[in-house]
Amino acid sequence: MIELNNIDKTYNIGKSNAFQALKDVSLTIEDGEMVAIIGKSGAGKSTLMHIIGCIDDFESGTYILNGEDISSIKEGKRAKIRNKDIGIVMQDFALVEDYTAIENVMIPLYFAKGKLLESKKSIAKKALEKVGIGELASKRVNKLSGGQKQRVAIARAIVNNPSILLADEPTGALDVKTSAEIMGVFKELNEQGITVIIITHDMEVAEGCERVIEISDGRIKSA
Repeated sequence: MIELNNIDKTYNIGKSNAFQALKDVSLTIEDGEMVAIIGKSGAGKSTLMHIIGCIDDFESGTYILNGEDISSIKEGKRAKIRNKDIGIVMQDFALVEDYTAIENVMIPLYFAKGKLLESKKSIAKKALEKVGIGELASKRVNKLSGGQKQRVAIARAIVNNPSILLADEPTGALDVKTSAEIMGVFKELNEQGITVIIITHDMEVAEGCERVIEISDGRIKSA
């Protein structure tokens, strides 16, 4: 379970351009939910995602993830949590274009000790199959369509079997038909027990989730 209590986040503290991105944010997301976080540009959506994803820290408040107080642990432990428990899908795919699909999916596995190369390839291939593109494993990413690239990005995000999948505007660069297909992939993963959190400004995408959380000017407007 994800539990945020009275979170404040300010960028450039002590400088003339200081900006408070989150203001007294409290939020709970249960295991297995499929949630959309919506808001205008600059509302605080991405900052909230970065905190949930253990990427950013914060000045005050508490963040409890699966019963553990994230605010009190060191960066090394947070990095392990990011790699093992949280998968992140970016809008621009963030793939290595010259790598094959399977090489991209294998990248997080290199941070996991104790797995042989052949084992890593097998795990990555299964992740690609799970998102419906196992046959494209050996194809270079720069030869794939936008929808196929996003599936590779999702496969990479789930390769370590995370309990939480965060997606930052995952359909923003896709057409309507492909967006619907990608949302179908997220729903299938959610049905398998993964908590899915989608950051979006697209109400059609949001309406495809079980719950919509709206953020405005750094505050939770509705949840």
